[in-house]
Amino acid sequence: MSENTRTRKRVRPAGSQPGTRRRPERGKTPDQLRRTRGNMPRSSRARRRKRNRRILGFLLVLLVLAAIVGAILWIRYSPSKEKADLKEYYGVSNDDDLAVVLDNQLLGAGGKVIDNVPYIEYTVLRDNISDRFYWDSNENVLLYTLPNGNVSVQVGESTYTEVNEKKTADCTIVKTEGQTAYIALPFIKEYADIQYAQYEDPTRVMIVSQWGKTKQAEIKKDTQVRRLAGVKSPVLRDLKADEKVTVLEKLDDWKKVRTSDGMIGYVKANRLKNEKTTELTNDEYQEPEYTSISKDYTINMAWNNVTNTIANNSVLQLIAGTKGVTTLAPTWYNIADTDGNLKSISSADYVNYAHQSNMEVWAVLRDFQGGVDSADQVYQVLSYTSKRTKLINQVIADALQTGVDGINLDFELISTECGEHYVQFVRELGVKCRQNGLVFSVDNYVPMSYNAHYNIKEQGIVADYVVLMGYDEHTNNSEETGSVSSYGYVKDGIEKMLENVSKDKLIVGIPFYTRLWTEKSSGDFTSQALGMADAQDAISKAGATATWDKSTRQNYAEWETDEGTDKIWLEDAASIEEKMKLIHDQKLAGVAEWRLGYETSDIWDLILKYVN
Repeated sequence: MSENTRTRKRVRPAGSQPGTRRRPERGKTPDQLRRTRGNMPRSSRARRRKRNRRILGFLLVLLVLAAIVGAILWIRYSPSKEKADLKEYYGVSNDDDLAVVLDNQLLGAGGKVIDNVPYIEYTVLRDNISDRFYWDSNENVLLYTLPNGNVSVQVGESTYTEVNEKKTADCTIVKTEGQTAYIALPFIKEYADIQYAQYEDPTRVMIVSQWGKTKQAEIKKDTQVRRLAGVKSPVLRDLKADEKVTVLEKLDDWKKVRTSDGMIGYVKANRLKNEKTTELTNDEYQEPEYTSISKDYTINMAWNNVTNTIANNSVLQLIAGTKGVTTLAPTWYNIADTDGNLKSISSADYVNYAHQSNMEVWAVLRDFQGGVDSADQVYQVLSYTSKRTKLINQVIADALQTGVDGINLDFELISTECGEHYVQFVRELGVKCRQNGLVFSVDNYVPMSYNAHYNIKEQGIVADYVVLMGYDEHTNNSEETGSVSSYGYVKDGIEKMLENVSKDKLIVGIPFYTRLWTEKSSGDFTSQALGMADAQDAISKAGATATWDKSTRQNYAEWETDEGTDKIWLEDAASIEEKMKLIHDQKLAGVAEWRLGYETSDIWDLILKYVN
C-alpha cells in the first residue's frame, strides 16, 4: 500500500475515554485543536460544563422568582375593577327606600319614595336637617314655629295652615307608617335652609344645608372614585375628565371627595386639578326674623318666692330696703294638672305697687310646687299640642288681666325624653308673649352635657332674655359638700352660655343664700339653706372665724359639733362682688337674685355699683 492509503492508528489524548467523540471547537485550525486538546485535561472541561449548567439553572430560578414577584406586585398594586354594591353602600334594601346624603355625610336609608315624592323620616329631619320641625305623635300633627305663629299640618293632608293662612302643597305633606312619620322633602325645603337633588340607581337625595366656603376641584383625566383610599377598594363609579367634585379631606396620596350625584369616596390626589375655594349660597331661603324686646338699661331682677295669695301683701315691705331693682319676678304660676290647666296666685295690686316703685313684674311660671310636680307629669303635659296650647293661653290671659310686664319661665324638671316638647313649648310661649308685648325670659341651669336637651341655642333665638341660674353647684343631692356658687362655677357657666346666647340677652342669677353642711363621722352629710344674715349668725354662735378661700373666692368657715364637722361657704358682700365683676366685665344684660328677703342690706349698694 502507498503511504497515503496506509491505515493510521489514532492516538487518544491523555485523559480521554474510549468511545467518546469531541465536538470541534470553532475558530481554531486542526493543528490548534490538536494542541489544545492535547494540553487540556478531560476533568477541567467537565467541571466547566457543570459550572455552566449551575449558572444557567440559577439564572432560570431568578427569572422564575422575578416573574412570581412581579405577579404578586401586579396583583397587589394594580387597580381593582370591582364595582361596589351601591345598595349596600347607601344602606337601602327595599325598592321604596330613599338614601340620604347630607352635605358630607351619608345617612343611609333615611326616607321613602311615595308616589314619586321623596319623604324624609322625622327623626332624620329633626336630628340632622332642622330641629325646628316638631312632630306630635300623640295628636298626629306636624308643626313648624315661625316668629308670629305655627305652621300646622295634619297627617294625610296636602293643605296646611301657616299662622292664620290656609295653604296647599303639591303633594301629601305628612305620611305615617306605624309609629314613623315621613315628611315630604319639597315641603321641608319651604321652611329649611336647604337645596336638594334626587338621583336613581339606587334612589337617593343629596341635600346641601351647609353654606359658605368649600373646596372644589376638577378631574384631570378619566379615573374612578373608590369607596376607600386604596386601589383595591371597590369602585363607586367612573369619573370623566373635567367633572367637578367637592374636596372634603386629604389623606396621603388620596383625597376624599363628594361627587355631584352624592357619592362620597376617594380619588387619587394626582387625578385632580384646578382645586379652589368657592362660596356656596342659598338665595332661595330667607331666615325668619325674630324680634326681641330689649331694655335700654341693665336688668336687676329679684325673684320673689310667693307661695300663697296672702304673701303678695308683703311686697311693699320686701322692696322697701332694696336699691336699683328694675324687675320683680314673683312665683305665681304653676301647672295645676296633667290636662294643662294653670294654677295662679297672681295679684293686680302687687303689680300696681311694683309699678309705683318703677319696677316691672315678670311673673314666674314653674313646673314644680304645683299640682304637677314630677318629670313624668310635666312630660304628659308638654308632649300634647292641645295641652301646651291650653296652658299658654291661660298664662297669657292671666298675665294680661293682672297687668304684668313679662313671663319668666322656670322649668327645672325636664327629662331628656321631654326635651323637644319643652323646646316647642318655649317657642310657642315666646310667640304669644311677642304678640302681646310681654317680655319673655327663660331660666337655665349651668350648661352641662346632661342638660343639653334644654337647647340654649334655640332659647337664645326665640326668647328676649336667657337667665343663667349661677347657683346650686352643690345641693342636698350632691355626692360631696361644697359651695353653692363658687367663682369658677359662675365663670364657666357664663362662658358656656355665651357660646349660644348673645351678651345683650344673658342675665346671670346669683344666690342670696348658702348651705350649712354637717359632715358626720359615718361619711354622710346633711345641709340646710340659710340666708346671708342667718349664715353669719351660725358662724358667730359657733365661735368660728371665716377666712378667704382663694379657689372659690368666698369666705369659708368650719367647726366641730357633737354631730360632726360643720362647713359653710358664705355668700356675702365679698363673694357677690366677685360675681358682679364677671357680669360687669362681660357687659351682660343684667343680674338676677334668688331670692328677695335672703339678702343683707349692704348687698344692694354693692350690686348697684356694678349694674349702673
